[in-house]
Amino acid sequence: MDDRVENLIALDAILSSLNQILVPVRSGEQALEALRADEFAVVLLDILMPGMDGFETAARIKGDARTRDVPIIFLTAAAAHPEQPFLGYAAGGVDFLAKPFDPAVLQAKVAVFVDLYLKASQLRDQAELLSGRPRIDQLSERLEAIEETVAALLRLPAVSRDAEAGKVAERLARRVGRLRDAVEAFGRGQG
Repeated sequence: MDDRVENLIALDAILSSLNQILVPVRSGEQALEALRADEFAVVLLDILMPGMDGFETAARIKGDARTRDVPIIFLTAAAAHPEQPFLGYAAGGVDFLAKPFDPAVLQAKVAVFVDLYLKASQLRDQAELLSGRPRIDQLSERLEAIEETVAALLRLPAVSRDAEAGKVAERLARRVGRLRDAVEAFGRGQG
């Protein structure tokens, strides 16, 4: 989250090699809406924002049972104030980087949280399968239906498909892949 378009573009350039869907937002309110709509591996927050600042946004993220475990990295030019890092950690941040920062450091930190998120998702999927809910054959049928939907979305000409639909389809395709991996792992364990 950053209120400056040029900073969002720079973050996209820095993090694009991680092959993740980045969701740029320009306000705390937009960040909260995005977090309510989807799961995220990590949130990058600028402190100085019009309206709800990064600290208040972080407090709201941490105050919601659904989003409280999402790690927050504060990125800010406000480091001239020595208390800012402490306030960031007190608001629930896991890290604090002052601008200008080394892009490789940010990329490495975000990559760690993405990896942890993906592993935790895989473990949740496998735990669900091992607990007997839902049955493998029902799960496979659902996967096939989802895959067909995603394939149909991806076959649409780029002109007729807006960027957001493409992002949704890509996110869904990745989730289907993780779920398929879990189903196959479960099937190998049963054989």
